[in-house]
Amino acid sequence: MRMSDIRHGAVAIALAIAVVAGCGGGDDDEHTREGARRTPDGRASTRSDGIPKVGDRLSAQIPAKTRQVVAVYGRGEHSADAKVVLYTKDGDGWHRDRSWRAHNGRKGWTTRHRENDKRSPVGVFTLSDAGGVLPAPDSRLPYHHTASFAAPHYWPKTHWHDFDHVIAIDYNRLKGTSPLEPTRPQGTRKGGSIWLHLDHGSGTSGCVGLPKSGMVYLLKTLDPALHPVVVMGDKRQLAA
Repeated sequence: MRMSDIRHGAVAIALAIAVVAGCGGGDDDEHTREGARRTPDGRASTRSDGIPKVGDRLSAQIPAKTRQVVAVYGRGEHSADAKVVLYTKDGDGWHRDRSWRAHNGRKGWTTRHRENDKRSPVGVFTLSDAGGVLPAPDSRLPYHHTASFAAPHYWPKTHWHDFDHVIAIDYNRLKGTSPLEPTRPQGTRKGGSIWLHLDHGSGTSGCVGLPKSGMVYLLKTLDPALHPVVVMGDKRQLAA
């Protein structure tokens, strides 16, 4: 191995540790049906004209070509508890596919995210790239498999598997690159490395954690050809 390759590898590992540290950190699928419409025969329906409980402001930011939406419903502005719901568009209506309990930033949500504020950014963001310590589980998204995702072992053991699988949320990042790519197009003050990743049972540094079963399902289901996005925020901001 050439010395230049060794230096390049060392730099890559150092950058990966810095990016992973910026994210931080229940395996139960919920198949909840609250607010579901009823069919003529009285059965619950999971179809709706728009994404439920998402108001005009954020709905208008969902691209017309999008056919998959991951909605993250935060319990409150200062809460770390959330629920993740996958919606798919079939014809003119949205169908509720799966849902999972989740956690967002430990200090809640913000519309003005800053580096290390421990809050998750509110908004609509594309989902373009994935990766993780473990191999891709038949992922449709481009998947970057490398041990560089591994959480530092000075973190609590409950957090060591957070990045076995991740999906990069395209907040202040270069689309089409590894989630570990540290470039911040809007500057470092606005933070970055906001991911969907495995849940460790509590709030994160800004990412969204959900069960491993949920991450695997999303990786197998989200299709770049369907232009998936995430719509995320606390309930009040989502409904605005």
